[in-house]
Amino acid sequence: MNNNRALFIASFMTLIAAGVGFAVRGAILGDWAAQFGFTQSELGTITGGGLVGFGVVILVSSLFIDRLGYKPVLVLAFLLHALSAVITLAATPVFASQGKDATYWCLYVGMFMFAVGNGLCEGVINPLVATLYPNKKTHYLNILHAGWPGGLIVGGLLAYAFAGPGAQVKHLRWEIPMMFFVIPTVLYGLIILKEKFPMSDVKAAGVSFKTMLLEFASPVLLLLLILHAMVGYVELGTDSWITNIMENVIPGNAILLFVYTSGLMFILRFFAGPIVEKINPIGLLFVCSILGAVGLTLLGSATTGMAVLAAATIYGIGKTFLWPTMLGVVGERFPRGGALTMGAIGGAGALSAGLLGGPMIGYEQDYYASTKLNQLSPTTYEKYAAEDKKSFLFLPEINGLDGGKVGQVKEKKADVFTLEDKQVVEATLYGGRMALKWTALVPAIMAIGYLILLLYFKARGGYKAEVIQEHLNELDHPEEMETPL
Repeated sequence: MNNNRALFIASFMTLIAAGVGFAVRGAILGDWAAQFGFTQSELGTITGGGLVGFGVVILVSSLFIDRLGYKPVLVLAFLLHALSAVITLAATPVFASQGKDATYWCLYVGMFMFAVGNGLCEGVINPLVATLYPNKKTHYLNILHAGWPGGLIVGGLLAYAFAGPGAQVKHLRWEIPMMFFVIPTVLYGLIILKEKFPMSDVKAAGVSFKTMLLEFASPVLLLLLILHAMVGYVELGTDSWITNIMENVIPGNAILLFVYTSGLMFILRFFAGPIVEKINPIGLLFVCSILGAVGLTLLGSATTGMAVLAAATIYGIGKTFLWPTMLGVVGERFPRGGALTMGAIGGAGALSAGLLGGPMIGYEQDYYASTKLNQLSPTTYEKYAAEDKKSFLFLPEINGLDGGKVGQVKEKKADVFTLEDKQVVEATLYGGRMALKWTALVPAIMAIGYLILLLYFKARGGYKAEVIQEHLNELDHPEEMETPL
């Protein structure tokens, strides 16, 4: 009797753990700003640090996963997830004894360690599921990655109940909801320690490392790497900020909006197979990128609850299939790349989100919020401007708004706002909206890339999946008749 279902559930739980941690972290950024005095740019760099670690580890681990085996890497991921919890919990005592700068690095390292664990998991579970279900890779990878929004839903509901000043049940210290990711971590740890793992496709088929590297000579794979870097910017980069940004638009309900879009992703990813049968994976990616651009643009302009809901629905559907379908395309078109090509695609997305998406969206908020407040009232701007100037890449240095001071304003009731308070709120709202509008350009560019791929495959007789014949001729996969969950 095979243990495919147990291994699939363990893989699913790694994404639940990652999603819970990600969602709660997005909801407690305001707590970190208020408690430690961080600007939006500093918070963006902390969250970005986690994504950078995620991307680097996916890339590095993909070099040896096929040779070392799936189990040892997942055991290491389990240990690092546990270690990240300890380091993150140290932030408050570090702030009391060492101050803001030391706390910044404590949180950065904690997020980095959490991301290392996530990266090791991501590096394993994608080729593992492709090995378990080789004839329906795109379908099962989409089901697998329903675990990510599943974790976002759980984490989002926990955050709604217990995180931030708008907590609906009780505002707990941020450390408590942040640690809920430990529960699914323990669950997947117990499974992987017990179960045996299969040999990877490329190892079983005797594919050499040189052959795996030669896959990168394909212009199609190189274009897919660029496109997935943009996917990471849009999905992970935006989701790092979306709750924080939309809290300015729909106070007290932003986390529910996040849960709603995550719910769309969770449900729809179970139906990727039938959709792909109607339109090929590249066509699906093309449509999703257009929806993502439209949704982000509308989110950046929405002023009413219904308008926000409509825009979020379009954006939520648009981002649903991007990440797992890209993995499926790489797995189907470049099977001899094994964990290496899948790791490269995942790493490109995560690195882009960490190095570009999170920090850039934070910078854009700081830039437009500070510019707006300075236009409304130079005196108020001088009062709320952060002491240190921040820049990003080639962009000009700016003094963003001090997160601690802005947090004090947002804790007040709207009916007691002074003119100064209203100016601060208006400026931060403007900064968030402009950041979303600029981000919408990324999926618009992605649509052009997918259109190029559609025309390319059409000219070559249509999109077709490739297989490692040597391996598939030797193995039977009756488990594909099962439902993995």
